[in-house]
Amino acid sequence: MLFKNLREEIDTVLSKDPAARSRLEVVLCYPGFHSILFYRVAHWLWSRKFLLLGRFVSHVGRLLTGIEIHPAAKIGRRFFIDHGMGVVIGETAEIGDDVTLYQGVTLGGTSLHHGKRHPTLSDGVIVGSGAQILGGFTVGRDARVGANAVVLAEVPAGTTVVGIPAKPVGAPRPVAAKTVSDFLPYGTPCDEIPDPVARVLNGLLDEVQSLRARLQEVEHQVEAERTPALPLPAMEGEPAIAQRRKV
Repeated sequence: MLFKNLREEIDTVLSKDPAARSRLEVVLCYPGFHSILFYRVAHWLWSRKFLLLGRFVSHVGRLLTGIEIHPAAKIGRRFFIDHGMGVVIGETAEIGDDVTLYQGVTLGGTSLHHGKRHPTLSDGVIVGSGAQILGGFTVGRDARVGANAVVLAEVPAGTTVVGIPAKPVGAPRPVAAKTVSDFLPYGTPCDEIPDPVARVLNGLLDEVQSLRARLQEVEHQVEAERTPALPLPAMEGEPAIAQRRKV
């Protein structure tokens, strides 16, 4: 019963990582898969009140894989940790089915109380490398967290968030049944996430163009005010009339 979904976990790695060529390779060479095995044992012990032994098994798994998962965390099916080094999953974290994490991700808490203080990741969430999700809120189904984002508040379903602190980008995607072909590595396509530096530069260029046009308009006004009015040319016959007036 403890490893009843073991084959499913292996197939998940094969479906989401094209570098994996066989089940045996996954079993022998994938630390993300190894960390799940250690977690399943540690969680089984923890749930049966063997708290110290559960923590010890979890610690051994951390030493061997570089991935730290508290045995009290709740993790669903087909959980995939790619590369994995530096991943930290806290005690009250909850992870749904078909969730993917990349290296350096932290599911952490920001308080010292003993209640719910770590995030909940709903089904289908993808978290990019280096992202920090901190707090006891929920990341909605099929949401995506960009690399190195710092998420401090709830993320709606189907939403992509990036930045520090993380903010939504693009329109939310409809939440529907997904297939393996719908999986998006790192969860952050370039066509959905604008480059923040390029966005700022484009804004500055637009402002410069506007100021330049305004400056040219002001220069024309000043030049018009400084230029004296030219005398009107004498009409034909005007000098003779002037001479008559003098006589």
